Amino acid sequence: MYTALRLQQKLKQRLRSGEAEIVVVTPDPYMTYQPFLPEAAAGSISPRHVVVPLRRVLKHCTLVVGEAQRIDHAKRTATVTTLATGEDGTGAVEISYDELVLAPGSVSRTLPVPGLADHGVGFKTIEEAIGLRNHVIEQMDIASATRDPAIRDAALTFVFVGGGYAGVEALAELEDMARYTSRYYHNIKAEDLKWILVEATGRILPEVGESMGRYAVRELRGRNIDVRLDTRLESCEDRIAVLSDGSRFPTRTLVWTAGVKPAPLLAATDLPLDERGRLVCTARLTIDATEHAWAAGDAAAVPDLTAGEPGRQTAPNAQHAVRQAKVLADNLVAAIEGRPLKEYRHSYAGSVASLGLHKGVAHVYGRKLKGYPAWLMHRMYHLSRVPTFNRKARVLAEWTLAGLFKREIVSLGSLEHPRAEFQIAAGKRPRPDDDDCQ
Repeated sequence: MYTALRLQQKLKQRLRSGEAEIVVVTPDPYMTYQPFLPEAAAGSISPRHVVVPLRRVLKHCTLVVGEAQRIDHAKRTATVTTLATGEDGTGAVEISYDELVLAPGSVSRTLPVPGLADHGVGFKTIEEAIGLRNHVIEQMDIASATRDPAIRDAALTFVFVGGGYAGVEALAELEDMARYTSRYYHNIKAEDLKWILVEATGRILPEVGESMGRYAVRELRGRNIDVRLDTRLESCEDRIAVLSDGSRFPTRTLVWTAGVKPAPLLAATDLPLDERGRLVCTARLTIDATEHAWAAGDAAAVPDLTAGEPGRQTAPNAQHAVRQAKVLADNLVAAIEGRPLKEYRHSYAGSVASLGLHKGVAHVYGRKLKGYPAWLMHRMYHLSRVPTFNRKARVLAEWTLAGLFKREIVSLGSLEHPRAEFQIAAGKRPRPDDDDCQ
């Protein structure tokens, strides 16, 4: 989206005259600002403010809502399936292009853990974030209503696997939200909820530095969150999380945030990939040894020219991706106009992470912050990076109102099965795997 937005500005005259066309192929008609997913899950931000509608932002681009299945760069074609594929009797369509920008990002990296595919949930999309919020409150409703202590214990046990940004921020925000929500239950106390963070290495949040990572562990444990370092999830069959240290936790909630991997699309191209499956790129954001092909973001292995170490690549995070998009767009226009290309350079500024409302850690430009100052920096930094002034104003207004009123504690889990009630009224009992009820 950032690349297309920049190209839209740079090629304005060519687009108006019909000399150029920007085609954006995307599975969703919106871009998700992922750093705000934890706050959306906690109810601090409305879901609609976490996404950016592409049709409004990219009004001079041609938007194709679909998925690229394969790319034949030798023929300059992309094979795309759309929402209409199969509906109107047509199959996948081929889209021809002159210049290719490939930025599909990453997907959750799963491991062959028994039961994970059946009971786990990720945390990369707005649907997963809101579904998890509804699920947590629903489990509290179940625990409040049941007389079976085993069901109650499993409902109030929440296991998160992965101690990076996604896992720590999601757990911290949801724990904060659930602790607040518990005050409205007559038979559930905050200490009844069991939160477990499982991390395979000896530290969490490595991006904020070792000392801030240790502080984050102390902060979480001070809230009765069970942080298990140097521990792996061995199995989660039958809704029982079995850890490598021998612990067993009956649970109805397992959130998997243990890393990401490049999008599968990359393997369906004739473009060069590195040993990790990412596109081999130059510092100019061109795909190595390939003409008319560009890449940025998580899917691109871009040399880090500021590191001073040969072979080192930029970290796959939003800080680099957004800045790479700007350089990529400028270089693409320069290539069209026959001008020299610039190299991407950006020194890593640092990292910020939220640990719940008014709590956070930060390591920015060598300075370490914790608590409220770090949380405030986290919010201000991400607010500055949200695309468009309209979106910034909406988020800021919602934060302001949230400070004046109480949190919402309602679960809208029925949104995941919108036809269920109508089917019951019509005499048909909905099945959990019914596509119309998903």
